[in-house]
Amino acid sequence: MDNTMKAARWYAAKDIRVESTEIPAPKAKQVKISVQFAGICGSDLHEYVHGPQLIPVAAPYPLNGHQGTTTLGHEFSGIIDAVGEGVHHLKVGDRVVVEPIFKNFDSPFIANGEYNLSEPLGFVGLSSNGGFASYVVVEDYMVHKIPDTMSFEKGALVEPAAVAVYAVMQSNLKIGGTVLVSGAGPIGLLCVQAALAAGASTVIVTDIADKRLEKAKSIGATHIINAKEDGIPEKIKTITGLGVDVFLDCAGVQASYTTGITSLKNGGTAVLVALFGKPVTTDALDQVLREITIKGIIAYRNIFPQVIALIDSGRMPVEKLVTRKIVLDEIVTNGFEALVNDPTEVKILIDIQAS
Repeated sequence: MDNTMKAARWYAAKDIRVESTEIPAPKAKQVKISVQFAGICGSDLHEYVHGPQLIPVAAPYPLNGHQGTTTLGHEFSGIIDAVGEGVHHLKVGDRVVVEPIFKNFDSPFIANGEYNLSEPLGFVGLSSNGGFASYVVVEDYMVHKIPDTMSFEKGALVEPAAVAVYAVMQSNLKIGGTVLVSGAGPIGLLCVQAALAAGASTVIVTDIADKRLEKAKSIGATHIINAKEDGIPEKIKTITGLGVDVFLDCAGVQASYTTGITSLKNGGTAVLVALFGKPVTTDALDQVLREITIKGIIAYRNIFPQVIALIDSGRMPVEKLVTRKIVLDEIVTNGFEALVNDPTEVKILIDIQAS
């Protein structure tokens, strides 16, 4: 019996190969999943363009010994194909999604539920082989069942949607509040949907690409502003009165940061969602005098069930963000390269079983 499968494996920046690799088997407390749909994430794109960033190349990832060549993919849905010893709450045939954060059970952050703060931080598809393959093996604590009413396509969007829902929850947005989202990429657009689901009355989106702004408008943003324009904070104060209650930075550059902080009302909150590529300068005195909260977040914690329910109920119509579906063999040309070169692409899904 052939024990090989196709997988998209990262070797180095600009070197991802779709090739034959061994089908993994679950060990104790692990689950083997037949992957159905998988999404390409911004962090996958970073690894492709100028990796390694989170992929352990110089030294193995301490929690599992993984190092070097890595099957990417951490946003995916599938069907359980096999369970390892000691797995009781899941069974073969369950429809599932994966919350891809590794937990270091020796960390004090696990005991208080803040597992996204435990070190060493690691993710399936970066610190281990991931979902751009026919099968993947993950830890049993990562697996969440999805309802029969939820498509596998929607399931593949639960993980990025969780980032956005967590960002909005951490911002303490109140019903009727006003929000500025900078960056209308996949996470920015999901933040728009999450803010609307949370009851925001005004959601303003900035981006340098008009096509992405049009997309933001089509999914419910109340105002769009091209980030190249001058006087954006003044425009935002004209719209909102005092400035926005909440600023979600999904662009992660100096211009977005400065514009966003200036656009906040006194006492407002900024949440830094983007993985900033380089340091930014900040006016700490202004932050003091205006009592601004600036909060960084990493991934999410303890919210996958709520996110699954939000998507299943239709409160977050995440399927509107899918701009194309491809097969695994096309992942470099019609996946990574398309996302690098075409600002109209938002979320590209890979139909794993079709390839």
